[in-house]
Amino acid sequence: MSRCFSLLLAASLLAGCASRPPALLLHRDKIRDFSLEGRFALRVTMPGQAPQNSGGRLTWTHQNRSDRVLLSSPLGYGLAEIETTPELSQLRTAEGKQRESTDPDALIEEVTGQRLPVTRMPAWLLGRSGGTAQISPDPAGRPGRLIEDGWQVDYAYDDEASSALPSRLNISRNGEIELKLRIEEWKERP
Repeated sequence: MSRCFSLLLAASLLAGCASRPPALLLHRDKIRDFSLEGRFALRVTMPGQAPQNSGGRLTWTHQNRSDRVLLSSPLGYGLAEIETTPELSQLRTAEGKQRESTDPDALIEEVTGQRLPVTRMPAWLLGRSGGTAQISPDPAGRPGRLIEDGWQVDYAYDDEASSALPSRLNISRNGEIELKLRIEEWKERP
């Protein structure tokens, strides 16, 4: 159960080592559709419970306001898939279990007990507000820190260019959830 909980939590949000830095794409403000490959490490500390840790690889595709996130173990074995469209969200596990909802945030809350910002993640990955965020720039003028509704996203870059996309994100909330994401490759989707 705890493995399933951690897996689903990771699927909703998204540190390992990377072999190559993210490629430079169009300026982040012009990017609408993208895909990325990366690694994640997730730590969940709920009150009165021992911390739970999980990690692995992920492939995320964001296109036409829809998302597809594939999660796999560090060795590449498929664990889960989440697909969201403006109309429907589906979660499928490697064991063949499936859940659906018209609200991706509510779907994750139903499964994990936590209302997580699934709908904001594509914007956060690019350093944009998913609603009413406060964004502080780094010295190069890129997003350095984003704070929105109790969530904090810290960005790091492998490239000094002001148009570089983030290579590392640390997403956290009140010491309960910490997700480290290492993006190995960004691709713009036509």
